[in-house]
Amino acid sequence: MNRAVWQISGGPVSRAYAEVFLRHGVALIGPGDAGAWNPDRDDDEFEGGFVRRFASEVRVGDAFLLRTGLATIAAVGLVTGDYLYVNAFDDVNGWDLQHARRVRWCLLPEEHAFAGAALGANPLRCSRVWNEEVVDFAERFLKSPPTHWQTAPLPELPAEEPPLDQVPGALQGIVAQAADLVPLLQDSQAFGEQPSEDELIAHFVVPFLRALGWPPERIAVQWRRIDVAVFRALPRTPENCHIVIEAKRLGAGVEGALDQAKGYVEALGLARDVIVTDGIRYRMYAGERGFAPVAYANLARLKQPAADLFARMQRP
Repeated sequence: MNRAVWQISGGPVSRAYAEVFLRHGVALIGPGDAGAWNPDRDDDEFEGGFVRRFASEVRVGDAFLLRTGLATIAAVGLVTGDYLYVNAFDDVNGWDLQHARRVRWCLLPEEHAFAGAALGANPLRCSRVWNEEVVDFAERFLKSPPTHWQTAPLPELPAEEPPLDQVPGALQGIVAQAADLVPLLQDSQAFGEQPSEDELIAHFVVPFLRALGWPPERIAVQWRRIDVAVFRALPRTPENCHIVIEAKRLGAGVEGALDQAKGYVEALGLARDVIVTDGIRYRMYAGERGFAPVAYANLARLKQPAADLFARMQRP
């Protein structure tokens, strides 16, 4: 068949989402908050023509290469369905990626690196590939056994998480502040340089902890190189440390901060829960469960599961 080969980004290293593609059998692209694409809408509404091409030019049977670097791919996939708008993907590691295509993916045994800039010197988030080496690789891969994955059942799409039905009264101020300020902070022309980690700690993290009932003497900033440490009791000793919080710049990718936070916990010599945050998004990992992710909240996009994070962070 005369199939086209496309490359699609699995996100930057600090905010990667390739695993979401593989788990749900999708290819995703943003920005999605502007709503579903249709032929009557202008490219400017979607920050350029990426969404239009993804929605209208990709065909069922085309091949997708899941790109993880400038010239590396982690999986090869076959497009199995038409364009969809799936609101369940409105917060994928902080990205709004509601534009979707169903894809059957085959994860490579190890990432494959193409020579030079085969995918482009600065690959776009999604684009058709014309490089002969890459197209030949895709075609040979699709024709090589095993091929059972090409007809395997697709996984179910995730259900959309409902919005948080009621924001706790003590948190309404910080949530309203996030809703008001995040669009401004993300607008480099209107705001200028983005706020530093220290600013986010001062304006969001500490007020959030105070709203959750923690008194100032139990909240340490830059304690033993930890951005924010929360103590269950005084004195401020490793034994009394309750939560370790690692902060990053807004939009820098909180998930990529886990290893650094784990290092601080290991230095304490005690199993402690970790929270990674950019002031707006908070992801908690359980120290006694091998740092498994256990709770998440986005103050600017509150979903029902955020209630669990609030409960876990609340002062006992």
